[in-house]
Amino acid sequence: IFLSITPHASPAQRRRIAFRATLIAAVVLTVFGIGGEQFMKALGISLPAFRIAGGILLLLLSIEMVFARNSGLRTTTSGEEEEATHRPDVAVFPLAVPLIAGPGALASMLLLMGHAGGSLWGRIVVIAAMLAALAITFAVLVVGARVLDRVGVTGINVLTRIFGVVLSALAVQFIIDGARE
Repeated sequence: IFLSITPHASPAQRRRIAFRATLIAAVVLTVFGIGGEQFMKALGISLPAFRIAGGILLLLLSIEMVFARNSGLRTTTSGEEEEATHRPDVAVFPLAVPLIAGPGALASMLLLMGHAGGSLWGRIVVIAAMLAALAITFAVLVVGARVLDRVGVTGINVLTRIFGVVLSALAVQFIIDGARE
């Protein structure tokens, strides 16, 4: 998707767009991870309910990954795609939000921060893991064209399906944890 919404960008421009998008996603995910639970409480949504809902969203995302179906969770709509191709800066939309900091990532941050409880160390570990994942995301975006050339579409599809299976197990665990609470 990144390559398709930046077709005329130079490698340096793509690097700047990728950096800005991952930075914005980091801010969004950190703020949601830290303040999301209070926001949910203000709406009257319990953490167990959000665990189940987040687990269901992640499960749908993982099913989409395994079966290569597009439900809109990890892709943009045709209208969003059209808007992105006409905008000079795609870093905020659609790249940072909703593609990087999308429903699955937001749910994961809230659920993992909730799992860390009041432990400052646990929250730091969750934020550090999120930052590590975003650093990998940035690296993949920067070298995306080269990775696609080397691994090929089939290789990308195989990796996506493998990670989809792993994500489905994590999603089911979120649902089980929410039901237990």
